[in-house]
Amino acid sequence: MNILLIGDSITEWGRHGDPEDLGTGYVRLIHDYFVTTFPTKKYMFFNRGVGGDRITDLAARWQKDAIDLQPDIISISIGINDVWRQIDNPDMDQVSPEQFEQLYNDLLTEVKEKTNAAIVLMEPTVIEEDSESRGNKLLPNYVSVIHSVAEKFGAIVVPTHKAFIDYLQADNGYKLTTDGVHMNPAGNMLMAKAWIQAAKQLLK
Repeated sequence: MNILLIGDSITEWGRHGDPEDLGTGYVRLIHDYFVTTFPTKKYMFFNRGVGGDRITDLAARWQKDAIDLQPDIISISIGINDVWRQIDNPDMDQVSPEQFEQLYNDLLTEVKEKTNAAIVLMEPTVIEEDSESRGNKLLPNYVSVIHSVAEKFGAIVVPTHKAFIDYLQADNGYKLTTDGVHMNPAGNMLMAKAWIQAAKQLLK
């Protein structure tokens, strides 16, 4: 079974220089969970995270990094940079929620037409470890898009944004990121746990 996880730097995390090209983030944790929990299964995991990617960048490499691999499962994590750059680089061309939805529809249409892959869509996580930050106020519009396209295409949603917001609201003081966006080991664990809980049945 071929499992592709594709997205931005949060997915990419540490994969360059890793002999298995999986990295040290949530992709590694998901891989390690399944190969040790189901040792008789034959899994091949692919990490195709690229730092800085927005959904427009994902679309530009979609054929090579997604369709050509012909995965059995494709997991997509995108959206943080589409929102973060509205704050960090307001002069850059922006991707509105409406454009985000159109592009996501286009990508998933290709998946349906050109592969037999089951689809897993991850909610974008957080921008700053503060549930009231500007980024976290903007993200729900993009999270809503993911739920909408998931329903249209019969995809599983991993509620990663909700998991992080719930954690932040518990206010225990333990950090999940290195800079408000990129995950430390605890943040990667939260992402992997949410993914496994949502999508485990696809890999059994």
